[in-house]
Amino acid sequence: MNSRKSKSNNLIHAEYLSQVQRILRERFCHQSPHSNLFGVQVQYKHLIELLKRTAIYGESNSVLIVGPRGSGKTMLINHALKELMEIEEVSENVLQVHLNGLLQINDKIALKEITRQLNLENVVGDKVFGSFAENLSFILEALKKGDRTSSCPVIFILDEFDLFAHHKNQTLLYNLFDISQSAQTPIAVIGLTCRLDILELLEKRVKSRFSHRQIHLMNSFGFPQYLKIFKEQLSLPAEFPDKLFAEKWNENVQCLSEDISVREVLQKHFNINKNLRSLHMLLMLALNRITTSHPFMTAADLMEANQLCSMDSKANIVHGLSVLEICLIIAMKHLNDIYEEEPFNFQMVYNEFQKFVQRKAHSVYNFEKPVVMKAFEHLQQLELIRPMERTSVNAQREYQLMKLLLDNTQIMNALQKYPNCPTDVRQWATSSLSWL
Repeated sequence: MNSRKSKSNNLIHAEYLSQVQRILRERFCHQSPHSNLFGVQVQYKHLIELLKRTAIYGESNSVLIVGPRGSGKTMLINHALKELMEIEEVSENVLQVHLNGLLQINDKIALKEITRQLNLENVVGDKVFGSFAENLSFILEALKKGDRTSSCPVIFILDEFDLFAHHKNQTLLYNLFDISQSAQTPIAVIGLTCRLDILELLEKRVKSRFSHRQIHLMNSFGFPQYLKIFKEQLSLPAEFPDKLFAEKWNENVQCLSEDISVREVLQKHFNINKNLRSLHMLLMLALNRITTSHPFMTAADLMEANQLCSMDSKANIVHGLSVLEICLIIAMKHLNDIYEEEPFNFQMVYNEFQKFVQRKAHSVYNFEKPVVMKAFEHLQQLELIRPMERTSVNAQREYQLMKLLLDNTQIMNALQKYPNCPTDVRQWATSSLSWL
């Protein structure tokens, strides 16, 4: 009876844990408009007022949201749009158009996407337009209501705004800003970019029609606020089905935030990168270790997640190399030390390797030159070395100048962890000059 009871308890436990995983993963992976905003309340207030003026009073506006990647630009606009759409008179009236500079690579594609998002494919049909401006104004004209005085306000959100500035003649930007300046359809143009010099990219005619409003997001919070964000991001909501489990989980999160080793991990993370995206990555890796036998997050989980986050990808590649390839990297390291980072070629590396083999013939096999050449080419494929110039057809591969893309610290750290590395090879790497 007891075993059956414990089995059903385990199943309930597993169900709650899967719900925890789902709630937190959703929070970490998606810019959910339900999550809290951190340190951008002033910018949020500015943006929501601007959107309300367009949506309620039909006032056209344009604004740029500028900030580094991961600073919360998308989250800010999602929050503002969610609040805007909760207003009854707005939700039925306002239209949204989302464009992305990575997807809409020219104005023709952008115009097709605007037509699709406004559900006007049937209206446009096979009509032929004289110019881009004529086409866009026709689309916006089609949104007018019965009486001519009022039109449907349209909010244009342009992600990767700087890429639209590279379109030919900046026609899309010119026409959008031109409409926002004139007494036509009320529109709000919101650009999201991580370039501070964005205004320098705009043509004079485009710049003159832009309102020059900019909202800057600069992750201006300190470490105490970062710690608070850590707690809020890991805490379970009050509406979680099992109140007792949620209470225990939240108590555990509180204990974690007070733990010295966890604080050290977070401080290190904060010093390297303040954005919430990297914090979410750390928490996601720690969350993956939660199981029925290990239901609560521990300091050890966060420390291991931090190691995974800060792992050197190039050093990891070195762990999978053959002894011959390791020897070639060490030869390159010595050439860099002797010639002070001057580029080298295969022949120089081969000669260096030969010197070592002659001294330590008992520990390293003397490979033939074509085999060594193959290993050298493999290092190039792995992008651990790169040619200084473009390879020409007639050039001899042995004499093509190369550069090593690993520094000495990375090489030495990788050798420490390299499985079954011959002692002589390790000693050769630590010797200051190759002929010692």
